[in-house]
Amino acid sequence: MKKILLTALTALSAFTLAACGDDKEVIKIGVNGADGAQWPILEEKLEKEGIDIELIEFADYTLPNNALAQGEVDLNAFQHISFLASYVNESGNELIPLGSTVFAPLGLYSEKIKDVGEIKEGDKIAIPDDPSNQARALRLLESAGFIELADDFGLFGDPTKITANKLNLDIIPMTAQQTPHVLPDVVAAIINNGIAGQAGLNPGEDPIYREVAEDENAFPYVNIIAARAEDKDNEVYKKIIELYHTEEIEKAIYEDTNGGQFMTILTDEELQKSFEDLKVISK
Repeated sequence: MKKILLTALTALSAFTLAACGDDKEVIKIGVNGADGAQWPILEEKLEKEGIDIELIEFADYTLPNNALAQGEVDLNAFQHISFLASYVNESGNELIPLGSTVFAPLGLYSEKIKDVGEIKEGDKIAIPDDPSNQARALRLLESAGFIELADDFGLFGDPTKITANKLNLDIIPMTAQQTPHVLPDVVAAIINNGIAGQAGLNPGEDPIYREVAEDENAFPYVNIIAARAEDKDNEVYKKIIELYHTEEIEKAIYEDTNGGQFMTILTDEELQKSFEDLKVISK
């Protein structure tokens, strides 16, 4: 298991409510990337409420949930609803989605064509191979009209659930981090939003086709801030969610990602219903 990146952002201290005087408890948030434009803005807003924030950065997607469950951090902000539902089922740890943050669409990228309509018979398309994102990528190809999927495809279907492949596309699953690097060798690749940004691509401008938040198939992939179930009524955490859902932060996210991510606000009822439904589906 990879180690936690020990260098946390010193400019951002963990969420907390002022205890007495200047003595403030530090509440930590686990993240996979601490350079988003929303965090300094949120820090400033929270300071006015007597709340400090600190971001603890992790180098792996599996670590922030374990750290949250073990009390090493107090919240985390790195995953979508479906990912958390799968983790809870597999681990038995009682974590919950506390508030929604952004939708970060998967995109179809290419160095060889400019429009999705240029894809031809037998072309090679790379997709992520982890269960959640592989299914999501296949749904994207279905929405583009290239393939059809079985009725029982579900959240974690794989290429064996393709019932029609109109152009006989050669769909190649691979590690998500490799998808940008094979662009010279394939006609197109479906690349995770964050991985695309890390590879120097622009998730807001470069995809020739991408998910849209209004598509019901995208709903499980709304990102969240997660907490331990015992903290579901924590007033400090609720204030954090409230201040995250502001126009200033929404604008910062959109501009920082060049339109590649969108703040998505779900009600508590929508969030919890989706989470419970996904826990059943992902068992």
